[in-house]
Amino acid sequence: MSKRLYIYNTLTRKKEAFDPINPPFVGLYACGPTVYGDAHLGHARQAITFDVLYRYLLFLDYKVRYVRNITDVGHLEDDADEGEDKILVKARLESLEPMEVVQHYMNRYHLNMASLNVLPPSIEPRASGHIIEQQELIVKIMEAGYAYEVNGSVYFDVNAYHEKHPYGQLSGRKIEDLLSNTRALDGQSEKRSPLDFALWKKADPAHIMRWPSRWSEGYPGWHLECSAMSTKYLGMQFDIHGGGMDLLFPHHECEIAQNVAGYGKPSVRYWMHNNMITINGQKMGRSLGNFITLDELFAGDHTRCWNRLMVP
Repeated sequence: MSKRLYIYNTLTRKKEAFDPINPPFVGLYACGPTVYGDAHLGHARQAITFDVLYRYLLFLDYKVRYVRNITDVGHLEDDADEGEDKILVKARLESLEPMEVVQHYMNRYHLNMASLNVLPPSIEPRASGHIIEQQELIVKIMEAGYAYEVNGSVYFDVNAYHEKHPYGQLSGRKIEDLLSNTRALDGQSEKRSPLDFALWKKADPAHIMRWPSRWSEGYPGWHLECSAMSTKYLGMQFDIHGGGMDLLFPHHECEIAQNVAGYGKPSVRYWMHNNMITINGQKMGRSLGNFITLDELFAGDHTRCWNRLMVP
């Protein structure tokens, strides 16, 4: 019996036979952590899910390039375009340089992955090391007419994009429903629409992580890094993009829009999403305080883990 792999493709909502674009080569990209705190069970679930996929692809004799990124800039509080960078907040609390925070928690993440016997990826790019590539993609998106600059910041124009391409196809959300469930702009926002998202943000005077650009000294939006880095290492079209269900919208939806706007076509053939670990019906996460770190789990202190979950 021949060995086959079947993948549930989030984009089509169907289980499909896996046929790589350029066999025997396979390009696999999975969203990695934002390194501002210790890894928890949710991180472990995603890492193990795509480690199993990686190993099975190797077992099928494919030559796999597995890329898993590290987010070390641009991921703002509440996954939004306003507020502070999550790493900057941690750096201020601990009186450290932002890259000191990044290195510390990235090292700990790697130790946790080794303890789980998760294989390292082929390439582990960092967002801060690919600022030029992200700026180049912004230029392509602007030249195509899908982004605009305001006071040194650049935003993706979702309505302009949706006129020609379906926005919401991955998550199944309709743009009319998104607009009806979004607060109207308060007059202070630079955006044309509340659905628009940042490609580049002008840094305020207190923002430490900043880079020069043709628009301003600033930093890239969170969604941009995965579009730029996945295509840099896997090509304009590649086989599999993975991540947790919590990234499906808006992160992965925005990635699709960026790729189509900047490169003229979708980049990913199969979208895969692992489900979340939930506690009392809520997603386990740092922001909710309902998480168990992998260090706590490995230490075997189950009483401490339980008490951690019971803290309101």
